[in-house]
Amino acid sequence: MNAFEFVRASTVAEAIAAGSSPGAAFLAGGTNLVDLMKGAVSRPPKLVDIGSVEGLDAIETRPDGAVRIGALVANSELARGPFAARFPLIAEAVLSGASPQLRNAATVGGNLMQRTRCAYFFDAASACNKRTPGAGCDAIGGEARTQAILGWSEHCVATHPSDLCVALAALSAIVEIDGPSGRREIPINSFYRLPGDTPERESELAQGELIVAVRLPAGAAAFAGHSRYVKARDRISYAFALASCAAALRLENGLITEASIALGGVAAKPWRAEAAEAALAGAKPEDAAFTAAAAVALADAKPSGDNAFKIELARRVVVRALRLAAAGTPKSMPALPASPFGDISG
Repeated sequence: MNAFEFVRASTVAEAIAAGSSPGAAFLAGGTNLVDLMKGAVSRPPKLVDIGSVEGLDAIETRPDGAVRIGALVANSELARGPFAARFPLIAEAVLSGASPQLRNAATVGGNLMQRTRCAYFFDAASACNKRTPGAGCDAIGGEARTQAILGWSEHCVATHPSDLCVALAALSAIVEIDGPSGRREIPINSFYRLPGDTPERESELAQGELIVAVRLPAGAAAFAGHSRYVKARDRISYAFALASCAAALRLENGLITEASIALGGVAAKPWRAEAAEAALAGAKPEDAAFTAAAAVALADAKPSGDNAFKIELARRVVVRALRLAAAGTPKSMPALPASPFGDISG
């Protein structure tokens, strides 16, 4: 690990001032960044510890019904209690993502800033445009089993690893940011960038900008009765997704009045399937409609190597998530959400 400057901030203003210097990185739970530093994948010259910054660790309901989640709220706080009852889709995604120990340390803001788990990105001896711009991408033509099937480019085929962010994308969350130029807000579905020819730029954050909160719109709670998160992975317990889906429905008089679908493990960002959502509007909540919507959601998918299987896998994950959502959200989330060894109710 390279030598670096360490600064502990006590306010947002202090954090922004310290984090504005070139290459500086913010440190909260450290569950991802510290590993990257140990492996010499990330070498920030300065770390700004924001773990003690006041005002970033609360969940609050606003007068308009929106819910604001501070960037330092631990993932474990989203998995149980009143919040989980109101937003079970987020709870199920969080429970799918990590062990209890990691959920206690990992923060909401840190989850949004997770880096890809592409093996070539983590191997400092491999060519990776995301790690070293212009170096090339050894994943192209290499081991591509876990790589992207949507939105990838000739410069990068990596996927985004977060489970929580897929659920946030399905619920149209807003990312609140503070920085040297002041505060701004970005819908989470616009927050992440596809690789294009600049895969090193993963989000719309500029140097020194800090995620201070994530806000769920008032309408997000309306999906509580019919929302599920399904995750297909190589092993049941706490592996990263080969494909996942957050599905949320509103049902009235036996018809789907509104649908929200986001996929994970398939692209460099959580992938909102808006065309599939439109295809479900007014349809009966049955397998024929779910299968058609899944086909629409993956219509533009293409292999980035030897991973064509992920396209069909993702289709099936979408169908299963919609089927489970239509059946109704369970009163409590299972220990291993959406396990294929469970029954249809989870």
